[in-house]
Amino acid sequence: MSTALFAASSVHEFTLPSIDGAPAPLAQYNGKVLLLVNVASKCGYTPQYEGLEALYQKYKDRGLVVLGFPANNFGAQEPGTNEEIKTFCTRNYKVTFPMYSKISVKGGDQTPLYGFLSTKAGEPKWNFTKYLAGKDGQIIQRFDSGVKPDSPELAQAIEAALTR
Repeated sequence: MSTALFAASSVHEFTLPSIDGAPAPLAQYNGKVLLLVNVASKCGYTPQYEGLEALYQKYKDRGLVVLGFPANNFGAQEPGTNEEIKTFCTRNYKVTFPMYSKISVKGGDQTPLYGFLSTKAGEPKWNFTKYLAGKDGQIIQRFDSGVKPDSPELAQAIEAALTR
């Protein structure tokens, strides 16, 4: 891992490629509440895409942005290319929230953003781990895969972050 990883003070310091390959700096979301989620297309939790899109639609006008990070780290459940992933998410779940290019969220090839998230709130244990970041880019809380997007505890944390 690079030493820059440990120098980062917020998620806003990271730039990753969007699912279309263009640089997509997280700094563009300064002042927004972020829900960063490592996603996969062939997982038992894949139906959470529907709930994530519903969350995004419900709260986007108040300042929430859901960010999807496809990863193949758990059970090889995201084997597709970026184009295949984008098509799957759009066709099956009507995803409109920002999606990023496929990354690694743990292990020796872990992307620096997930190194930062893991340091601040713990490494993801499976697909659909959710990290909530405040308007300042600081990590507020991690929610494990079993916490559904429509769960009261996630809604309460988002509501609280939006009013800060």
